[in-house]
Amino acid sequence: MLIIGNRAVHRALDGREAAVLQLVADTYRLHAASRTAVPHSVFLRFPGQPRDRIIGLPAYAGGPRPAAGMKWIASFPGNVAEGKERASAAILLNSTEDGTPRACVEASVISSRRTAASAALAASVLVTEPEPAGIVLVGCGPINREVLRFTKAVLPSLREVVLFDLDAGRATEFARRAGADHSDITFTVASGLGEALAAHRLVSLATTAGEPHMDLTACAPGTTVLHVSLRDLTVQAVLDAQNVVDDADHVCRERTSLHLAEQATGGREFIDGSIGDLLGDGAGFRRDPARTAVFSPFGLGVLDIALARWVHEECERRELGVRVDDFLPVPGAAS
Repeated sequence: MLIIGNRAVHRALDGREAAVLQLVADTYRLHAASRTAVPHSVFLRFPGQPRDRIIGLPAYAGGPRPAAGMKWIASFPGNVAEGKERASAAILLNSTEDGTPRACVEASVISSRRTAASAALAASVLVTEPEPAGIVLVGCGPINREVLRFTKAVLPSLREVVLFDLDAGRATEFARRAGADHSDITFTVASGLGEALAAHRLVSLATTAGEPHMDLTACAPGTTVLHVSLRDLTVQAVLDAQNVVDDADHVCRERTSLHLAEQATGGREFIDGSIGDLLGDGAGFRRDPARTAVFSPFGLGVLDIALARWVHEECERRELGVRVDDFLPVPGAAS
């Protein structure tokens, strides 16, 4: 068993945005081709703590380098006010040959970067401007910082970022820290949500909202919204938009905005396509430049497992991590 901690994961992934984007795109194509197994996530909730949860995401990715395992990710939004990270996670990777556990990987970095790569890939196929100049980030936490990093990798024309957060100080600190990574970008903190949404035709929503709280009437025609946090938009905002998802069966659960839209309409006709299909031949989807497009990724566990397998291979190659040789029982040894 190889134990791969946060520092080793960073060493494997830092500066490898292009490789991560390619891996996430390839995994989406595998999923669209039915070469994955992605059971529904399991939500562990706690009496008297409605905002807190731990989610289990089992998955298998096929293809020439198969991977299988489980991500176990906790989300405790109250941590933010205490100066701690909202989310923490671990991934257990299993051999696809004999099922034995092979690695335990710290997964907060993997989770945030596969999420950001997913959003950036959607932006690359949905934006209506040939060279978009700016992006709006609603929610100034670590997820949107990664969304900016990966979106900049696929849309290098980005030069302006408009920020909005209910905590203005958090937005200001985000601008300071992200500005150190992106010296060619100008950061502006908006005074209100409407002002932010109107600023650019590319928007990323990464908040801790548990219920719909916003519409998209302030957005210009042709805006692309990366609805990473899944529960920000009203039902009407969803129904008025072109909707692209990672997997309809997964995203229409757990009171996401799309789940509420399905309950309100009795169907899923408002979903126009999947990111896997758009990254393939794109058949059946036409981007309407006069409408807002919303990308709502539930966050498929197969992305985490595929990226964790890649990190595991990198760490084996570079001799990173801590090996525990007696983790599993020795075959034939007395119990």
